[in-house]
Amino acid sequence: MRKYIPYGKQKIGISEIWEVLKTLKSEWLTQGPLVRRFEKKVEKKVECRHAVAVNSATSALHISCLSLGLREKEWVWTVPISFVASANCAKYCNAKVDFVDIDINTGLIDTKKLEKKLIQAKKERKLPKIVIPVHLTGASCDMKEINRLSKVYDFKIIEDASHAIGGKYKETKIGSCEYSDITVFSFHPVKIITTGEGGVATTNNTEINKKLKLLRSHGISKDKGEFIGQCREEWYYEQQLLGYNYRMTDIAASLGIAQINKLDGFVMKRRRIKDKYIQELRGLKCKVIQDSDQNKSSVHLVTLMLDDKIKHYRDQIVKNLRDMNIGTQVHYYPIHLQPYYRNLGYKEGDFKEAENYAKRVLSLPVYPHLKKSQQRYIIKTLQGILRKIQEE
Repeated sequence: MRKYIPYGKQKIGISEIWEVLKTLKSEWLTQGPLVRRFEKKVEKKVECRHAVAVNSATSALHISCLSLGLREKEWVWTVPISFVASANCAKYCNAKVDFVDIDINTGLIDTKKLEKKLIQAKKERKLPKIVIPVHLTGASCDMKEINRLSKVYDFKIIEDASHAIGGKYKETKIGSCEYSDITVFSFHPVKIITTGEGGVATTNNTEINKKLKLLRSHGISKDKGEFIGQCREEWYYEQQLLGYNYRMTDIAASLGIAQINKLDGFVMKRRRIKDKYIQELRGLKCKVIQDSDQNKSSVHLVTLMLDDKIKHYRDQIVKNLRDMNIGTQVHYYPIHLQPYYRNLGYKEGDFKEAENYAKRVLSLPVYPHLKKSQQRYIIKTLQGILRKIQEE
């Protein structure tokens, strides 16, 4: 039996180990100069004005909502096909959550359905304060159209780009915030680059940047020019709002500094792996979801969609692949069907495209150091499974 091939995996080399060792021998382990150095590298890479590093993308989503002034009982809209954090961030603020169905061909928010829902919400006076489009698998949503709608219906935009650092939309880099107020990235080990655990929020708005920095660190400022009180002693610091301990450590930042230098190479290798899957799986009753013309995905995931005739075999295919030591996963089971959200009143049939999508997809292994021999094994095994099903 072959060694287990995970669906995603970090790639750590000598440069990462060396950067972390230097930090461990330095005077700073928690939030020190390397956090800011990492933020500057992110700013340069994605071409934004400000980057605020935190301990997870979930934390970044939470403080992003708060920095945009989200209040109790206001609405946040996102999509059902995402990790639960895309919706939970609103619940942390005691806000209300609703969903917009997806385009089944991409897994991304359907902007026509978004506009239709906005028209109805305006009539009912239930317009969202924030819309969180999710760049599933690393491919950007149609941000230009979402931005247009935000001006008509007066909502803020947080791009959940947890999958998408290194990707492009039209001629802009994801994270540049050309069409949004804030973009959030994840640096979990299965993502494009990693800091162990970690995330970042990018923005071009100076006031949002200040708010994000306060919120990640207990609401505390040490900047005398920003003090509200009269004390100006060297030892003084000031809590100006209720914040959180969401800071990134210098240890994590040092890993990120080494990783982000390799980002372009990682993305290029992921794209090659995806192209190979597309080429070799043609002619079977499935398709690898591809980028639109306006997208250049970072390829966090390679998503295989089964045709209607064989979609009811999806769980069997996942089991067969895992039995052959090939890691696969379903991205994602719809958020609105999770027990927590069912308890809020959501039910099966509420978002039909998302539910159909979730029954038909599975993710194939993709990471920069996936060997050609491993990919050949994955493809050959999958071809055999699918052909056997088609013969039944």
